[in-house]
Amino acid sequence: MSKKSQPQICGVKIKQLKIINDQRGRLMEILRSDDALFEKFGQCYFTTAYPGVVKAWHHHRLQDDHFTCIKGKIRLALYDARKRSQTFGIINEFILSLEKPILVKIPKGVYHGFKAISKEEAMVINIPTKAYNYSKPDEWRIALDDPEINYDWGKL
Repeated sequence: MSKKSQPQICGVKIKQLKIINDQRGRLMEILRSDDALFEKFGQCYFTTAYPGVVKAWHHHRLQDDHFTCIKGKIRLALYDARKRSQTFGIINEFILSLEKPILVKIPKGVYHGFKAISKEEAMVINIPTKAYNYSKPDEWRIALDDPEINYDWGKL
């Protein structure tokens, strides 16, 4: 979950997810149009990371993201880069896995990245509020070790 020493970043929302098991397998609803954190649907995709791999940092100006991990385990880190935000400069961390499944809504302007912390490949589903624009991507990147954020990806 989020670090207790830091307040939760403004606009970040968490939804506890529930896995329903039966003799045939499992089912988990991730995001519904009647959820309090739902705004609109842009697209749905998955991305993976091999053990120990970091995918960071980027943010969006036009879309919110909704992350959940459906295989393996990740440490999701968020950095509030919005100068007018009450939580500007705050970092939040969340552990995402099927062991304690959650959905994290990441608002526009919040840098985010994740590290696969499982021994297996981690798989993340994202449901952004806008479809990816191939000709003009809404993606603003900085290096995973950017001093502005000052985040240690090496820790467990």
